Amino acid sequence: MRRLADTGRCSVLYAFGEHEIEVLTTGVGMVATAAWCSRSFASEHYDVALNVGLCGSFRAALAPGVVVHVTSDRLAELGAENGDDFLTIHQLQLLGENEFPFERGLLVNAAPPPLAPLAALRGVTGITVNTVHGSEPAIAAIRTRYDPDVESMEGAAFMYASLIAGVPFAQVRAVSNAVERRNRGAWKLDQAIHALGAESVRLLESL
Repeated sequence: MRRLADTGRCSVLYAFGEHEIEVLTTGVGMVATAAWCSRSFASEHYDVALNVGLCGSFRAALAPGVVVHVTSDRLAELGAENGDDFLTIHQLQLLGENEFPFERGLLVNAAPPPLAPLAALRGVTGITVNTVHGSEPAIAAIRTRYDPDVESMEGAAFMYASLIAGVPFAQVRAVSNAVERRNRGAWKLDQAIHALGAESVRLLESL
């Protein structure tokens, strides 16, 4: 186990076949994910970075337990309110829609690692948020604004850090719940974590 600084956060090194795998638990949210990933990318060389986690689904076809590959993501809340409207940072002209690392306002994985299990996963669009959606008006508004497939609290931060570092990467997530009015009793955490673990092993075996 390698302890990062004196903060209590740990990255753990494993031998997996001929590979050395470093597992970094960043914590919840975009700030923690961006900070810890950037620190790791700055201090070590990685051939591939995989972000594995859970997500909520906006699609009935993406039921709990389904594992997906998030091929594009966005910072859904980064912008400004203008009355009842929302303006993105690109609409505010604070950043160009195609200014690196963005493409058309999105963080896009244009060259994922060429792994057969990854290619077999359904590619989806994601949004990354600080506050997960749990009210009908907010869900309707985000559907109208972006029409995403899934949401998480970390994905876009990981993709941003990977694109900046120039590390080949993939964001792989298992659906744990539908995006709806908060209903913890309907979440399928065990099912999602089991599916994500099995898919993670397949990905590692294909390296």
